[in-house]
Amino acid sequence: MIMTDIRITFWGTSHFSVIVLDEMVKQGILPALIVTAPARPKGRGLALTPSDVKVWADKHGIHALEPAKLDHEFLRQLSVVSCQLFIVASYGKIIPRTVLDMPEHGTLNVHPSLLPHLRGASPLQTAILEDVPVGSVHETGVTIMQMDEEMDHGHIVAQEKISIPDWPPKESDLEETLGMCGGKLLAKTIPRWVAGEIMPTPQDHARATYTQKITKQSGKIDLADNPAQTYRKIRAYNTWPRVYFLTERGGREIRVIVTDAEFHEGKLVITHVIPEGKREMSYKEFLRGQRESK
Repeated sequence: MIMTDIRITFWGTSHFSVIVLDEMVKQGILPALIVTAPARPKGRGLALTPSDVKVWADKHGIHALEPAKLDHEFLRQLSVVSCQLFIVASYGKIIPRTVLDMPEHGTLNVHPSLLPHLRGASPLQTAILEDVPVGSVHETGVTIMQMDEEMDHGHIVAQEKISIPDWPPKESDLEETLGMCGGKLLAKTIPRWVAGEIMPTPQDHARATYTQKITKQSGKIDLADNPAQTYRKIRAYNTWPRVYFLTERGGREIRVIVTDAEFHEGKLVITHVIPEGKREMSYKEFLRGQRESK
């Protein structure tokens, strides 16, 4: 087990952040402070819900700051803990250079792609949407980067490549794989980084590619579209925004969420759906209901 007594502030919000944190703890690295996004309304009742990382921090007894703005009061609270290194993994907000430079050893970021490929906020989904043959073995990976003021632009501190068989995976599975890889790579990298044993390498900015912007409407599909690309969408958006198509039932248009599908011999085979206002069911059951409603 890797152990370090360096005081770390961890910045993160999403489930990916939690996966990274869990792997760090397994290797004996526990943050002294957490910074995460504030609670926000979720669900039909719009109840204020803490971030996944805030829930994790409470479970592990670590103080968490939830700033709405990175203002003077937040910086005062941040400086009280006096950490020597910041780690950022899926925080979700832009962090100013003045903050990134606060700790003695700077700020490292865990990014689930092989930078400079797929800079931006949706590397997992965009990787799955890329035109890679269905069923192939595809190489992806994780980058530990020294953060600067530009998006995913900083020098590379460490990278690890991973081959994923039977591409494309579900986004949730790829998130788990790369989050675990990122946490383990961080644990190996932090002691060497603090000891000054790593010389960061500038990215080749001419080779940079960027992720797609994903909205709720991104999940809309037409069943007559390219089957391989539709299958990639179903896999890429399996947690959010989820893929759906529109159809008519009982004289009105309804939304049908596709929860699972398969791809065989160039054909898309939908297996499970959630029709609007209904429970999840097999696609065969849904089609039978459609015929009966006519």
